[in-house]
Amino acid sequence: MITKFAKKEEFYDGTNPRAWWIIDAEGKTLGRIATKIAQVLRGKHKTIYSSHVDTGDFVIVINADKIHVSGKKELDKIYFRHTGYPGGIKSFKYYELMEKHPNRIIMGAVKGMMPKNALNRRSLLRLKVYIGSDHPHQSQQIKTLTV
Repeated sequence: MITKFAKKEEFYDGTNPRAWWIIDAEGKTLGRIATKIAQVLRGKHKTIYSSHVDTGDFVIVINADKIHVSGKKELDKIYFRHTGYPGGIKSFKYYELMEKHPNRIIMGAVKGMMPKNALNRRSLLRLKVYIGSDHPHQSQQIKTLTV
């Protein structure tokens, strides 16, 4: 048996185009939806998956403002960011961030489930998160992703 690995040249010659997937986050649990999105962004759902070649697809998330978290995370979970200056750490509670930027919650959860390398930093650019149910990608051939 010969194991066939995907090559960058074979994947980007147009024979394996990237698919577009849409997922409705309304009422879904944050961690469960983030693992499925990370899997599709990396391309692990395909038979041609190789860890050294970017074989992932595009993912559109709608209704990011209606995501669900379990337990007391809505009150207790804290997100941190740093400005880059000494003493510049900023903290936000989950409900505060949900009011202002609910798309950042999903982006952060998916980013935390991806490996920390350049290949997956590029694949995070294919994640599109929208607050409402409208998105500007209607012209693509979109498939529904179920969780």
